[in-house]
Amino acid sequence: MIINHQVGIAGSATDIYEALTTNEGLMDWWTNDVTGAGEVGSVIQFRFNGGGPDFQVTELVPDQKVVWRHHGNMPEAWKGTEISFDLIPGDNQILVRFRHANWEEASDFMAHCTTKWAVFLLSLKALIETGTGQPFPDDIHIDHS
Repeated sequence: MIINHQVGIAGSATDIYEALTTNEGLMDWWTNDVTGAGEVGSVIQFRFNGGGPDFQVTELVPDQKVVWRHHGNMPEAWKGTEISFDLIPGDNQILVRFRHANWEEASDFMAHCTTKWAVFLLSLKALIETGTGQPFPDDIHIDHS
């Protein structure tokens, strides 16, 4: 199973790549608590109120591609999954093709993550186009609680 999104961003591939590969960039659109971003082999820790997933950087092609493999046990449903961002030049935009692949089953949690990934990709778009993203905890909440 795979989550697949694409969003066009009016900005440079270099700016988008930086937002995907540095602690500061990731904190500006996904979650405000990120450590470990770096070269291939680095393990990035993403925290949401103390807990969250870790991903190992497995591929970096400057201004073109970023790939992470889930590392660890949290969340359990993400074990073995891989996230990729392809940056594709388009007319007056960079298309960001996002994939979260290798899900074992389509579940309620996968449905939740599908929507949250769309929310965070729009946060990335806002960051690049306006200078301000909406990372956790200031993201759009999709659950009523």
